[in-house]
Amino acid sequence: MKREDIVIGGVRIKAGEQKRLQLEMPPLYTDTSMGIPVFVQHGKRPGPTLFVSAAIHGDELNGIEIVSRLIKTRGIKNLRGTLIAIPMVNVYGVLNQSRYLPDRRDLNRCFPGSKKGSLAGRIARLFLDEIVSKCDYGIDLHTGAIHRSNLPQIRANLDDEKTLEMAEAFGVPVLLNADIRDGSLRQAAADEGARVLLYEAGQALRYDEFSIRAGVKGIIKVMRQIGMLNKIKARGHSINPFVARQSGWVRANESGFVVHKAQLGDHVEKGDVLAIISNPFGEQLGTIFSPSTGVVIGKQNIPLAQEGEAIYHIAYFNDPDQVAEHVELLQDNLVVPESIADMT
Repeated sequence: MKREDIVIGGVRIKAGEQKRLQLEMPPLYTDTSMGIPVFVQHGKRPGPTLFVSAAIHGDELNGIEIVSRLIKTRGIKNLRGTLIAIPMVNVYGVLNQSRYLPDRRDLNRCFPGSKKGSLAGRIARLFLDEIVSKCDYGIDLHTGAIHRSNLPQIRANLDDEKTLEMAEAFGVPVLLNADIRDGSLRQAAADEGARVLLYEAGQALRYDEFSIRAGVKGIIKVMRQIGMLNKIKARGHSINPFVARQSGWVRANESGFVVHKAQLGDHVEKGDVLAIISNPFGEQLGTIFSPSTGVVIGKQNIPLAQEGEAIYHIAYFNDPDQVAEHVELLQDNLVVPESIADMT
């Protein structure tokens, strides 16, 4: 039985067809038109529909490169179902190297949006109606905020069995059971019946090769797990994911210059020294200690801190030493990347 066409932004894509199109966004102060770039691979064979979105925060650029590499892989031409990949959701933010839209709103707090609302609300509604509402699954790509780095990790509703299976298939060691935030894309997608993973890795305004490779491979593994691509025998070291039910930020206890002792992926024990804070003369003002045993999944990069500022993000696991070991295994696996062209 022939698959039905899919229509996005008024463009019709037939089964077996690949297209690039633009979703026209609301104009700014002039008549200059801009659009959200969209790549569609509408498979000949039936299967699920997956969206992969990047740069909903305009300064989070890693995902743009992940999408670029994903859509260049030869194997997706023979996929089952439909892949909708959006390298830039917040185009205005990317142009301005800013997390936010020109109206200073965070697009990821404006869903489901409104056709008659603010600029952010209108873009959110457009994306929800034209992309998310047509999908069964989604993977939303993020990085740490400005001056902060995140270890590759998946955040999702891990109490849902099928979402947990997707998260485990992604193949990164750290899985965070994260509450859904009001106004987020993940919340709006859940309301539409789509299961969504949020991939966090790297830092704002930078490409991070480790995070990019882990992201591309992870998406492909999820596509295999949900039946869009054929499963193949895993290569490299086996990566076991670990679920964290809690995480927290450790804050500076003094203002000054920070010398980091702990790095992303490190296993830290309660009482371990994470960083030293000094004055401009090198005199020690304070010490940041780990409040509990866990794994460092996020850290501030700029060597300046104000008292009370969040410096380290630590996730708490039953066996953090095992998590740190599997972070190293992931790094080893990505030194020589898997041939992702052979996906079918």
